[in-house]
Amino acid sequence: MLRAGDEPRLTAMARSQTVTAAAAQRARIVLLAADGVPNAEIARRVGVTRPTVVGWRQRYLESGISGLSDLDRPGRPASIDEADVVVATLQKPPESLGVTHWSARLLADQLGISFATVARIWRKWNLQPWRSETFKFSTDPQLDTKVRDVVGLYVNPRAPRGADDLSGGERPSPPDLSQQGR
Repeated sequence: MLRAGDEPRLTAMARSQTVTAAAAQRARIVLLAADGVPNAEIARRVGVTRPTVVGWRQRYLESGISGLSDLDRPGRPASIDEADVVVATLQKPPESLGVTHWSARLLADQLGISFATVARIWRKWNLQPWRSETFKFSTDPQLDTKVRDVVGLYVNPRAPRGADDLSGGERPSPPDLSQQGR
């Protein structure tokens, strides 16, 4: 049932502490199925229902390991640009507010969004403006552009590069270090 070369990758996924719990669980389902364990027993061991086991086995058969990842969810796309929140966080609050750093509620009021959204974005990007020893305001005049580029790469890594990227989308491969010094 397993495709050639998938067993080591699935085993690594099942044991990994860096993949999501759902991905590790799906890998365990496929590995147990490959060992010939019945669906009901897999469901009992993994802690899911039998139809869940059948579904993930089918997804693996159709798409391989890539089929074990989550599909896009339906619904309205996010309407708040995370880059706007990150950029605003990295700029000093106006003097008229009389504060030394942003709070989630204060920034949310300034941007017209909920404070929970600001707090979620801060957690995601590990921003802590109240920690003066680790948080510094940037004086770089091109900060906005740079932050948007970096955030854009994380939010949509497959997006085409901008026109200012001189590489044309291709990156040079690293030098072969095994041939040096001969």
